[in-house]
Amino acid sequence: MILPIVAYGDPVLRKVGKEIDKEYPQLEKLIADMKETMYNASGVGLAAPQIGKDIRLFLIDASPFADDEELSEDDRKVLEGFNRVFINAKIVKEEGDEWAFNEGCLSIPSINEDVFRKETITIEYQDENFEKHTEVLSGLPARVFQHEYDHIEGVLFTDKLSSLKKRLIKKKLENISKGKVNAGYRMRFPNAKR
Repeated sequence: MILPIVAYGDPVLRKVGKEIDKEYPQLEKLIADMKETMYNASGVGLAAPQIGKDIRLFLIDASPFADDEELSEDDRKVLEGFNRVFINAKIVKEEGDEWAFNEGCLSIPSINEDVFRKETITIEYQDENFEKHTEVLSGLPARVFQHEYDHIEGVLFTDKLSSLKKRLIKKKLENISKGKVNAGYRMRFPNAKR
């Protein structure tokens, strides 16, 4: 089932997600619905807060980046197979230089800005079967992970922009929260006039 994506301004996007366990009600269906919602919106990631749930769950399918001719063959191979469910994820270590990449977000349609993030991260998480994993991610997989991870920490990519950039997009953000944007997919707007 395609769920509405929660727009900028909704308080759920500012909550730190709660850890979940195997007993979480209808988790399998929730993950399936989130995948369908993400693909319907042409996203490469979707976090539970973006569908109104303040839990530590997100999905990533970075395979669309594998078509990018500017990336190395090795990077494209990694991205092609980077399709996972992350439960109770933690960033254990961040290292390397910060680098800029133009990011967007399904909860903030029509705004894309350069965001600086660390190049390499060490992560711990559980998959959909609650098996534990520890991994090192670099480049685009690390970036997509950090973007989705921020969602379960109540952080949005716009928080990482300079104060000047924030001022320049303030009106656009207000309009998004009021539903004055055409996203091309179902959304739920916190400040829309009924």
